[in-house]
Formats: sequence, C-alpha cells, structure tokens
Amino acid sequence: MTDRTRARTLARQSLDAGDAVGWFERLYSEAARGEALVPWADLAPNPRVVAWLDRARPTRGRVLDVGCGLGDTAEELARRGLTVVAVDVSPTAVAQARARFPSSRVDYRVLDLLRLPVELAGAFDLVVECYTLQVLPPDARADDGAALRRAVTPGGTLLVVARARESNEPEGQMPWPLTRSEIEAIADDTLRLATCDDFVDREQPPVRRFRATFRRDARS
Repeated sequence: MTDRTRARTLARQSLDAGDAVGWFERLYSEAARGEALVPWADLAPNPRVVAWLDRARPTRGRVLDVGCGLGDTAEELARRGLTVVAVDVSPTAVAQARARFPSSRVDYRVLDLLRLPVELAGAFDLVVECYTLQVLPPDARADDGAALRRAVTPGGTLLVVARARESNEPEGQMPWPLTRSEIEAIADDTLRLATCDDFVDREQPPVRRFRATFRRDARS
C-alpha cells in the first residue's frame, strides 16, 4: 500500500489553516520533485470506474472527470468515445496530465468544482467523482455534493466512488470513508440515488467501498 504519511501531514496543515483543498497542489508539486508520493496516482485508469463503464457502456456524451489528477481515468473515458472535460484544483497535476498525453482529446482544466463556470452548469451527461469526496473533511462534503449535482444535465448520471464505513465506526485518518447516509445526502429532489454498490475490493489489505450512481430526471 502506498505510504500516505506526507499526504496526511499536508492535509492536516491545510485544514488547520482553514483550507480544505490547498494541500493538493503542495502534494503534487512535491511529488513532481520526487519528494513525496501521491497515494491515488496509480498511473492507470481507476479500476472501480472501469468496471462501471464496462457494465454501463456509455458510448457518447459529455463527461466531467472531477479531481482528474494525472489523467489516466480521463483518457480511458475519451478512449471509449466520450467527450471529456477533466478538472483538478492542482495546476501541477493538470500540467503533468497534459504532458503525459500530448495528443489527448481531453480538455484539461485547472478548476475548483465549487467555482464551476456558468457554461459548465448542467452541461454533462456523466459526472465522474472518484476518491475526491473521501479526501475532503466531512464538513466540506455538502458543498461539493451540491456542486456535483449542478454539473449534471437533465437525464444525466453522476457516478461516485468512495471508501465506505458504518456510522458507528471512527472516521480514522485521511482518506476519510463515507457512510451510507453521506452517500444518500448527495441526492436531492432533482437527482435521485439509483444504485449503491457496497463491496470490498481486492487491494492489500482489502478496502470497503461504495460505488453509487445518481440520475437526474430528464425534465428537471
């Protein structure tokens, strides 16, 4: 398992300073200099997303990849014929994604989801959020859930993948697992929870995860 010590230190320093996301750029910058590791940067498409894509088989439409990191999942989405906008708050991460895939069709952007431009609101048939909510403190997740909802077009889908825990289990250290109620809270009157897989993956040690899909009514 990847060492998370430095990432956890940076996260705590940033949170203590009242900044829930500032540590991402520090982590990617240090990793670019060979001074740290990005725990979730496996340099391969996320297998939890790939498994869902294999099952759902979307073949066209516009996709928003949230917290795209170094770009592997965004590139997999594009390989399947989807039009992809991939965003991350870290300029270093976005620059590295562009450098790794110089001929990419993906539109990589430095963007905080909470500052989603008007032209991107309700613009996506599929929004992919994988492992981002779990690296945000619980008190920051409600705003990000609302931002995710705003990005989904009528008739569209939101996919969320996150570590899972029971409500009576401790949050532990970053990454902070979500409870089922936190997953359900992403929904509202216009975006309903359609499916929620609760499973244990094959990592060593195994990790319990949620993989949830939400659907926006075509008339909303």
